[in-house]
Amino acid sequence: MGNLASANLAGALTLPTEEAALVEELQAGSEEAFAWLITRYHQPIYSLLARTVRNSADAADLTQEVFVKVFRGIQGFHGESSLRTWIYRIALREASNRRRWWIRHQQQEIAIEQELNQGNGGKPVQLKDMLVDPAESPYEIALHEENRARMEHALRQVPEPFRTTLILRDIEGFVYEEVAAIQGVNLGTVKSRLVRGRACLKSLLTTAQPDAQSMVNQRMPLAEEAR
Repeated sequence: MGNLASANLAGALTLPTEEAALVEELQAGSEEAFAWLITRYHQPIYSLLARTVRNSADAADLTQEVFVKVFRGIQGFHGESSLRTWIYRIALREASNRRRWWIRHQQQEIAIEQELNQGNGGKPVQLKDMLVDPAESPYEIALHEENRARMEHALRQVPEPFRTTLILRDIEGFVYEEVAAIQGVNLGTVKSRLVRGRACLKSLLTTAQPDAQSMVNQRMPLAEEAR
């Protein structure tokens, strides 16, 4: 019994201990530690941003900016949350700033079927093709191949902040407490956003042309929910 308890305790301490060591190396300016961090988080952060901003070029630029912010801000990281939560919080802040920039400049929405530019071999590339994450996640494996582009298209129509909550919980796999920490809201707000976001996504997938904004606004004004 004592051995089992010791083993459980050792297992529980492994992750925080490893993270503390990594943070220490990052704060000491280790290039190897920072290279490992980029290798570990680049694809997940890009996938998150590709689902929350307007196009893959913006997502790629923001991904680089996120790691610049991480590099510059690591000295101020004191372990109030996990390193992963802290990095995702930076990513979502950058995405929010980019969305506000687009709103201020009144840019037109890019249709997901729109041909953006020439790809390899001179063939046109569509936005929906650029949004597909090449790394299979449990969420994506559960979807049939023929429905994946439709799911991504519907997800992009879910209004904020419900879309981001769906992405963090149902795609990225964060637990409720982590989603709350990343978004800076309480647990009840996370659960409310998740229920309403899922309802909106279901409606988008099962009806021809649903009014997504009115779906999520049925019970609470968006401004109040976002607080």
